[in-house]
Amino acid sequence: MAESPPDHRSPKAFVTTQWTVVLAAGNTQTSSARDALESLCQTYWYPLYAYARRKGISPELSEDLVQGFFAQLLRLKSLQRVKREKGRFRSFLLASFNHFIADEFARENRQKRGGGVSTLSLDSITAEERFSLEPQDLSTPEDLYERRWAMTLLEEALTELESYYKRNEKNQFFQACKEFLYMGRAHSSYASIGSQLQMSEAALKMAIMRMRHRYRSILLQKVADTVEDPGEVEDELNHLMKVVAA
Repeated sequence: MAESPPDHRSPKAFVTTQWTVVLAAGNTQTSSARDALESLCQTYWYPLYAYARRKGISPELSEDLVQGFFAQLLRLKSLQRVKREKGRFRSFLLASFNHFIADEFARENRQKRGGGVSTLSLDSITAEERFSLEPQDLSTPEDLYERRWAMTLLEEALTELESYYKRNEKNQFFQACKEFLYMGRAHSSYASIGSQLQMSEAALKMAIMRMRHRYRSILLQKVADTVEDPGEVEDELNHLMKVVAA
């Protein structure tokens, strides 16, 4: 059976997303808003951890701050101060985290945060292992935050793409061809992969093109989930791709 064509939805089609659900909730306690916010935070907590570590905060305190921040955020308290112009979850999250850090460091006696509220499950050991692998360059905490945000986005999209091919019993094709997702980064030739998969070079190129289109569609949806205005999707994706390439 021929593969169904990828979903080429325009960014204009992304109307109800995780972030728009959260923003629409405002300061109300809706389960849909909490679920949407928790999903976003579960995906993007590591960039905040890396940001805190690059600022020179210890591993233990960085984890403590991220957990405390989410305990507050997931009660939707911070959403009462969200300004409409902050339409990107990436920008909102970092600005809110910076305010939280400043507030915490201003307190003489730190209190145990959370108040019995269940927060996110953070793997602190894995987080510190990941941080130890971050490039030791002169990038600022903000640069590292954006880089990790962009890389998390790509990793999430790649995982979803792989799941799609597994569901359709095409995992062998995906594993052999995923290096072709990014132009200029493939080390294998079309001829060698085609021979391995018993596909003609023309058929392989067409299948890889469909895979790239599907990957881009997934990326667009991932980005759309973190912006308020559908018109910002392409700009946000282009910005994040520049961050990765830098």
